[in-house]
Amino acid sequence: MDREELIERVTREVVRKLQASGTNVSESGGACDPCVACGLCVEKCPEEIERLIASGAARISSAAGVAGVGSVLAGMIDHTALKPQTSREDIVTLCDEARRYSFASVCVNPCYVSLCAQMLRLTSVKVCTVVGFPLGANRSDVKAVETERAIADGAQEIDMVANVGALKSRDHELVKNDIAAVVEACRGIAVSKVIIEAALLTDEEKVVACELAKQAGADFVKTSTGFGPGGATAHDVRLMRATVGEEMGVKAAGGIRDLETAREMVEAGATRIGASASVKIVGG
Repeated sequence: MDREELIERVTREVVRKLQASGTNVSESGGACDPCVACGLCVEKCPEEIERLIASGAARISSAAGVAGVGSVLAGMIDHTALKPQTSREDIVTLCDEARRYSFASVCVNPCYVSLCAQMLRLTSVKVCTVVGFPLGANRSDVKAVETERAIADGAQEIDMVANVGALKSRDHELVKNDIAAVVEACRGIAVSKVIIEAALLTDEEKVVACELAKQAGADFVKTSTGFGPGGATAHDVRLMRATVGEEMGVKAAGGIRDLETAREMVEAGATRIGASASVKIVGG
């Protein structure tokens, strides 16, 4: 599928969702009935687009051209720097890029949350951090305390790693309670995302992990830490989306380094992308 065909296809999908939800778009950007299907949903009705993204819309674009794809995709990206050698200067650059491109968030290690919160306090870019990272083998109470401290430092989104060993051991109650401890620590203040490290799991275990995250009240499930044996795949994203339905977000992360791969993940059902190559992705 070439770019023009993709743009036309996803624009039709947005119009369909707008009409189905009862929200229509006029030539001037106001409401009208019926929708005139001008194809400029991203530009004419940004609030509705944001609502659709939050509720799980997987295809969003604009007839304005490929630049519209990158612009909307930027709002779905967690601009990430989690390597152990990441320096303060790297984080400053990360925040500057996030402001410039209007990424959804910056995703950083806990020690940099305060710095990011200070740098991004007057912007729409959120501060995301990781908990129990990257192994997920911390005690649940430690993960909860880590979450509380991160929120106190200014984190608005928490990506916690599920206890993969407990999941492989079929100790489902432990996995659920482990996730619930972090969700409770978020207390409706921060968004909670559960990293299931899909590359280490069978399809059956992936489904169970997503079901447990949903039962525990998490907001998102996420494919990978980026430190495991593999990253995001369209297969895993589709499986996760089918399991959690439209009520939760699905974050694809790990190995997403170009626009085509990011589009593939969105087509599969991802509503958030985690990437360190974010600037390259939105630049096409």
